[in-house]
Amino acid sequence: MAAARALMFQGTGSDVGKSLIVAGLARAFTLRGLAVRPFKPQNMSNNAAVTADGGEIGRAQALQARAARTPASIHMNPVLLKPQSEIGAQIVVQGRVYGSAKAAAYQQMKNDLLPFVLDSFTRLRSEADIVLIEGAGSAAEVNLRANDIANMGFARAAAVPVVLIGDIDRGGVIASLVGTKAVLAPEDAALVCGFIVNKFRGDAALFAAGMERIAQATGWQALGLVPYFADARLLPAEDALALEQNRPSKPQARLRIAVPILPHIANFDDLDPLDAEPSVDVVRVRLGAALPGDADLIVLPGSKATIADLAALRTAGFDIDIAAHRRRGGMVLGLCGGFQMLGRSIADPGGIEGPPGVVEGLGLLDVATTLSAEKRLEPVRGTTSDGAPFTGYEMHMGVTEGPDCARPFARLADGSPEGAVSADSRVLGTYVHGLFADDRQRAAWLARFQGTATIAYDVLVERTLDALAAHLAAHLDLDRLLTLAR
Repeated sequence: MAAARALMFQGTGSDVGKSLIVAGLARAFTLRGLAVRPFKPQNMSNNAAVTADGGEIGRAQALQARAARTPASIHMNPVLLKPQSEIGAQIVVQGRVYGSAKAAAYQQMKNDLLPFVLDSFTRLRSEADIVLIEGAGSAAEVNLRANDIANMGFARAAAVPVVLIGDIDRGGVIASLVGTKAVLAPEDAALVCGFIVNKFRGDAALFAAGMERIAQATGWQALGLVPYFADARLLPAEDALALEQNRPSKPQARLRIAVPILPHIANFDDLDPLDAEPSVDVVRVRLGAALPGDADLIVLPGSKATIADLAALRTAGFDIDIAAHRRRGGMVLGLCGGFQMLGRSIADPGGIEGPPGVVEGLGLLDVATTLSAEKRLEPVRGTTSDGAPFTGYEMHMGVTEGPDCARPFARLADGSPEGAVSADSRVLGTYVHGLFADDRQRAAWLARFQGTATIAYDVLVERTLDALAAHLAAHLDLDRLLTLAR
């Protein structure tokens, strides 16, 4: 079979919209009847998804696979870095834990990882008409160019053309695009076939001269000025940068859910379906603020460094807020790492997250967790204790046991118990991610608080992807992009 065409989208910085543009183009080209595969050589994110072939990849690539209407595969994101501390990360290669390293050591490892990256790319190329490749961070990070596998290093190794994306919403887009050309090595700059300016607001005619100025200064062709796509907030985000964005106010919301945002938060897209409900106000609370006293529910989300985040939670005083909420009769739900924090203790005998030892948990569930090197990656389905069915996935390292596990949060399809519930049913913990994306489960949770679910979440995501594809088709020349791919 002939190799598919490929086109790489790199950015002038992080959060310029690379993931969204690849997702939208994946849906647009799929609607044209092409077999599309998304690919990101290296990703750094604690938002991950379990794949059909039994591994994990970045959440953004799972969304892009959905946009392409193809099952998510470990080969769509062969290297995933999951930060565990300020200078260290767990390294996932082709879906499985490969090891961990601090930043300097990882730079030396990248040469060893390039064969895995090229192998995955070759596999995808053999089954597609076109592969849409997403870079990471900024193409202008020339200090990281040696051994690079994420941006120009990959583009050179795989001989793929590059489209550069700039974000006008943050300002300075002319300088960021022209400056990128200035710092790139000539051989790298030669791979760039054009540029896109993303997230424009206002009258496009007012920036026509700006597009021309960039083209003149760089020698790259202007491929389009893409207006801001407001409904991007309805799609799962790639990483924690999305948590900085303002959310629409919901003055009519009947249910208030408080979520402490901890330094190593993971899989926070678990909360997106709740946030999409008009009647639900999901309040993201940063360190230094207090959890609102009028919250109906507190959710402790997942964490890539449970012990470190538990310490941060205590330093911020969130433990006092949670205890007060609990005394008032409030409900608390822990998801994955949040479940582990709710117990009596967390033991790390093997030093998985740091120095070996045992730390005291919040003590709201009579359970104890022991961290281990074995990672459970598994799609799951079952029924929660209230009789509501669900589908989701597990992605965790560690085993949690104790008396409250005798009251399981759920029963999995094979009959095995999962999670734990306190004696008064006010504190619940589970390892299942993706619960609220299931309309049946979300409706059951809202009913606990006399609320009603009004959206079909999968339908919402599909409609948003279709709208994104139409949005890009209206402002980019799709035929030209196909011509540039090779």
